[in-house]
Amino acid sequence: MIKKALKTWLLWELVLGLALTGRYMFQKKITVEYPEEKTPLSPRFRGLHALRRYESGEERCIACKLCEVICPAVAILIESAERDDGSRRTTRYDIDFSKCIYCGLCQEACPVDAIVETQEFEYATETRDGLYYTKDMLLAVGDRNEKQIAANLAADARYS
Repeated sequence: MIKKALKTWLLWELVLGLALTGRYMFQKKITVEYPEEKTPLSPRFRGLHALRRYESGEERCIACKLCEVICPAVAILIESAERDDGSRRTTRYDIDFSKCIYCGLCQEACPVDAIVETQEFEYATETRDGLYYTKDMLLAVGDRNEKQIAANLAADARYS
């Protein structure tokens, strides 16, 4: 009882907190100056989605709609049409990033690696309309990041 009263009167918890602060005060700081410095990201980082193309320039998506079905947030909308050669391709592929929870299930479900998540995470907008990406916008993201996407998929290949 006396020990508890003494700890309370001497503010023992405050002393312990100040000791911890003092211990770290003179150590090297690990603060990252964000816009100028960036920390490395894992190859498995899930950021902005992208639609990929084959080396020939043809889009990979075969309109199987597995990503649309598996999306728990119902953020993906796909419409497809049959082409002259009998294959199916998307006419509309929209993702609403205000709904997306970045779970990665769409990427896992895709049989041809058409939809992937890039390491881009700086795409803030001032309106909700800016978070609604169409097929052309997603293909542009894929074209812009193809080297990084291929490198990340290769680095992660042995784990899948």
